[in-house]
Amino acid sequence: MNVWEIIAQEYRNGIACVVITVLEVRGSVPGCKGAKAVVTSGGLIAGTLGGGKIEAKAVAEAQRLLESGERRLVEHCWNLQRDVDMTCGGEMRFLFECAQPQAAWHIVIFGAGHVAQALVSVLGKLACRVEVIDTRNDWLERFPKLGNVTPHLVADYAEGVEHVTARSFVLCLSKGHSTDRPVLRDLLRRHAHLPFLGVIGSASKRAVLLRELREDGLTEVLLANLICPVGLPIGSNDPAEIAISITAQLLERREAVSRLPAAGR
Repeated sequence: MNVWEIIAQEYRNGIACVVITVLEVRGSVPGCKGAKAVVTSGGLIAGTLGGGKIEAKAVAEAQRLLESGERRLVEHCWNLQRDVDMTCGGEMRFLFECAQPQAAWHIVIFGAGHVAQALVSVLGKLACRVEVIDTRNDWLERFPKLGNVTPHLVADYAEGVEHVTARSFVLCLSKGHSTDRPVLRDLLRRHAHLPFLGVIGSASKRAVLLRELREDGLTEVLLANLICPVGLPIGSNDPAEIAISITAQLLERREAVSRLPAAGR
């Protein structure tokens, strides 16, 4: 992908970045006017400013801006010999543009089976960041290569709880209630107020899950957050239609959460 595609991808996925542009060059310098680079908190991810010490200095400045949370345009003009300790005697002027998008809508899916496959095909077109957890690599490999979807191979589903934050929308679509139970138990113990926690299944599965989670010591207040069966009551049992019903419910809940006062989220 080119620099512009990388910028769009990072912004769409809610990842803060700094776009560095070479505005002007004078004398002997390694870069050229108009060159661009994209920097995230992890460092340079696209483009080049000419390499070497001057690029390293620009990247470090971009990371400093990201850490400070500044949302502004910054210009720097550096003399390569005096300011960067390079043998070149020229100067380079840079523009630093800070892109601080809102946090991406984060969805974590436990299970990569038929419904998850259909669901990811829908969510992959939306402005969200999706992480899928499964113990079966062959199923994870079936997902299309989408910029906002990250598969995670684990030895045990409960390991995936590490990928969930307090603001994640979570779906348990694993192989059955025996694999859902430890995930739900750990999730509810760690995050008492997830904005969405849905489990695929039937009313009878819900009854079994609730009984077992009570045995695990979870309170009725915590269990009240559980949505099972997940999805709006529309469509058939076809995975594609179930995926649409779940997506509709996710969107419905996202809009409801967005209207809540910040303190109530």
